[in-house]
Amino acid sequence: MKGYLRADGRKGIRNVILVTYLVECAHHVARSVVADSTDDEVQLIGFPGCYPNEYSLKIMEGLCSHPNVGGVLIVSLGCEGFNREQLAKTVEASGRPVETLVIQQSGGTRKTIEAGLSSVSRLREIADQTELVPMAMNELVVGTICGGSDGTSGIGANPAVGRCFDKLIEDDAICMFEETGELIGCEQIMAERAITPELGVEIIKSVEKAEDYYTRMGYGSFAPGNAEGGLSTQEEKSMGAYAKSGSSKIHGLIKPGDIPTQGGLYLMDVVPDGDPMFGFPNIVDSAEIVEMIASGSHIILFTTGRGSVVGSAISPVIKVCANPETYENLSEDMDINAGKVINGEATVDQVGEEIYQLVTEVAQGKQSKSEELGHQEFVLTYKKFEGIGPSCLPTIR
Repeated sequence: MKGYLRADGRKGIRNVILVTYLVECAHHVARSVVADSTDDEVQLIGFPGCYPNEYSLKIMEGLCSHPNVGGVLIVSLGCEGFNREQLAKTVEASGRPVETLVIQQSGGTRKTIEAGLSSVSRLREIADQTELVPMAMNELVVGTICGGSDGTSGIGANPAVGRCFDKLIEDDAICMFEETGELIGCEQIMAERAITPELGVEIIKSVEKAEDYYTRMGYGSFAPGNAEGGLSTQEEKSMGAYAKSGSSKIHGLIKPGDIPTQGGLYLMDVVPDGDPMFGFPNIVDSAEIVEMIASGSHIILFTTGRGSVVGSAISPVIKVCANPETYENLSEDMDINAGKVINGEATVDQVGEEIYQLVTEVAQGKQSKSEELGHQEFVLTYKKFEGIGPSCLPTIR
């Protein structure tokens, strides 16, 4: 396969132009630029808040310098708290073209939209000059998340993704899984898979933090829809979610926006540090998809039993469904029919191989179902994280 070579040496499987708004007040103008553009690969992301937040800046920097991104237009109202100068410097330092429009200085809505369309055209012209070079499987980053889980998820879809992960890690690719709030009870098992004892301790701490956070918020990851779908307990849901990680050693613990540099399996801790400040950490799957993309994921594997139709900006989402009825009802939105495991038509290993093959095809340019349908969901809210320690990314392999 081939990838778009970026200045930092990473390679992208897409060449997207991002239009990025920095406050909700600039959302309409940025959205209009994307809507009026004739380029299908112009995509919209943004941060709605006005109060500055280190986490949102870090995530936005990771997204705007993602290997799948070829250029960035920043749309600012002008008086928001977001550090637009810092974001522009980060994008420029990454070797990508970047332009900034400030609505308060550009003459208002219509004039800024017109200027934005001109900017997008210039950015596309530069991005199209990006060199396409050979790209190996060990340069690929793949994340996984589950949403709308039911009784079939932990039997078919999640274990099949785990098999795919094992195969990708054999290729020395980077794979990441998350949802520490949905791994409560699995911490000791994961610690035993850690590549060092010190990393194992950090993994246990991350799950204990999630348990404490949810307890204090009075909120857990077990939703009514999970029970309606046949899941009986939090423990059953946790074990099903855990199956997505496969059986490889765990090479590191990262937080949103941290970018692994060596192949292997990484657990992402998405639960905020410190006292609860900003609400529930796992309120939408789309926010967690964004966090994995900010950490470099080229592709997201999304398992769902009850059904989900979401995609994402920047990186393709591949949806894997193990519920035969859900797959039949939502077949136009599902990429992989893991319900074949439930019906006895295929083994988990066979579906895992099918997912692996589709990952390679999507990396080579084939559109996922969510891409074909135009899904580009995006959510970025406030959070707070402390930096990871040296035990979280051991250098041994």
